Amino acid sequence: MEALIAFARSRRGVEFYVEPETFATDTTAVAIAHDGEWTRRRVGSPAVIIKVARKLALPVYDVQLTGYPGRMRAYNERRRNEPSPD
Repeated sequence: MEALIAFARSRRGVEFYVEPETFATDTTAVAIAHDGEWTRRRVGSPAVIIKVARKLALPVYDVQLTGYPGRMRAYNERRRNEPSPD
C-alpha cells in the first residue's frame, strides 16, 4: 500500500483502478498518473483502496466497469517504442 500512496503523492492527476481477485492473484489496484505512467500492487480488497483514495482525495474506479484510460495504453506504447538503453 505504501508504494501506491508514494506514487500518488509524487505524481499529478493520479486515479486508482481496482482489478478483481482472480485464481492467481488477490485484488489489485493500478495507480495511473496524468501522463499514463502506472504501477500495480495487491490491495487485499476493494474497501482498502477505496479508503486510501478517500484519504488522498483521489478518484477510484472499478476497471471492470470503466476499463483502463487511453493514456495508460499510450504510455505503454511510448515505452515499447523507446530505444533500449544498451
